[in-house]
Amino acid sequence: MHEIPLQRVAAIHDLSGFGRASLTVVIPILASMGVQTCPLPTAVLSSQTSGVEGFTFHDLTAEMGPMLDHWQQLGLRFDAVYSGFLGNPLQLEIAARCIGHFLKPGGFALVDPVLGDNGTLDPTQTPEMVEAMRQLIGHAHVITPNLTEAAFLLDEPYRPDISPDGLKEQLQRLAAMGPDRVVITSAPAARPGHCAAVAYDRGQGRFWKMESPYIPAFYPGTGDTFSSVLVGALLQGDSLPVALERAVRFVTLGIRVTYGYDTRHSDGVLLERTLPALQDRCAIGEYEAF
Repeated sequence: MHEIPLQRVAAIHDLSGFGRASLTVVIPILASMGVQTCPLPTAVLSSQTSGVEGFTFHDLTAEMGPMLDHWQQLGLRFDAVYSGFLGNPLQLEIAARCIGHFLKPGGFALVDPVLGDNGTLDPTQTPEMVEAMRQLIGHAHVITPNLTEAAFLLDEPYRPDISPDGLKEQLQRLAAMGPDRVVITSAPAARPGHCAAVAYDRGQGRFWKMESPYIPAFYPGTGDTFSSVLVGALLQGDSLPVALERAVRFVTLGIRVTYGYDTRHSDGVLLERTLPALQDRCAIGEYEAF
């Protein structure tokens, strides 16, 4: 019996029972892009946590190592390892083990360093976690911090009005910490009323950006959505700028569609309405060099 030629990703994320975030976003997005997701859950929550009170939280650190032991017995190898929310330094060590021992030759690891937003750390994150994340990104091939997380990783002030030259410097300094490709989201854009995602390919020495109109709405899980599409696009063979464009366009579409409905922001974006758009693998060249 031969294996079906399907790409496989180890996804190290939490599982929220309600709210479109973490694994409830990662799995359908990658499945829509023809990729199998094998979850390594970091925690189980009753719901995502943004704007929600009284949620339950069950830490799964004790289960993660034995899960990897079993995966090793099964001889599993992955085309990509993709980490998101990690709750303590030991989980970061487990993520590094997964990257070091379970990637296929030629595979890549993407670390989304979930630390904070809008200039502040998340309540679950600490200076010790920031230092541990600096170590983990040294094992990654691709990282996707937002502007706040980039500042924490670089141990410098958060600058919401950072200049293009400042962004280039941040991208290069983050790449010097280990990853080959760096993407920073929630960056300022040159055009008024827009925001940007910027990227740097260390091997090529090239910088890219993708701007999108700013929509006055916040929905949890959009960072997970962005990174998941980026993982899928890179696995499909897209270049970094094309993968960047596809991820930005899909997140923007999700926000636009959801903004037209009277839903609670804590529900997240209406992913079910937008998943078919992932079948379109064409970029229309909206990305730019910068």
